[in-house]
Amino acid sequence: MNKSMISVGIIAQNKRARRDYDIIDTYEAGIILTGSEVKSLRLGQGNILEAYATYEDDGIYLINSYIPTYNEAINFGHDSRRKRKVLLRQKEITKLSNDVARKGMTLVPLSLYFNKRGLAKLKIGLAKGRTGIDKRNVIKDRDWKRDKARILKDKG
Repeated sequence: MNKSMISVGIIAQNKRARRDYDIIDTYEAGIILTGSEVKSLRLGQGNILEAYATYEDDGIYLINSYIPTYNEAINFGHDSRRKRKVLLRQKEITKLSNDVARKGMTLVPLSLYFNKRGLAKLKIGLAKGRTGIDKRNVIKDRDWKRDKARILKDKG
């Protein structure tokens, strides 16, 4: 195995998701990938910044995630922005689809990583969108907590 390959660890994170959404619940899910996609991910390539998850007929799918083609698998390559099925339990799929349909929430991919067993996993968050005012309030609260910790550290 090539030394530059990632066997365990984070491949891609969606840092904007925590800023733009209130994450209510998170789920760890498997994802169906082809062999060349796994090779590309092991090289640390991949992006889920513009991706989102949606419920369709038979399950939840990850849409618009980017996994570049693996150079050594040109003949058996893959479409870099194809729709990929997310593997969850049926109870979780039903709960998520109901929450998205009834409460107006959305499914946001938070991170793509390899677990300790070497399996590709996707962390999905059930989220509610924030408005501009909400974002400013969150920033103000975060700044206040940081300043308060500094004050207490200096006095303590």
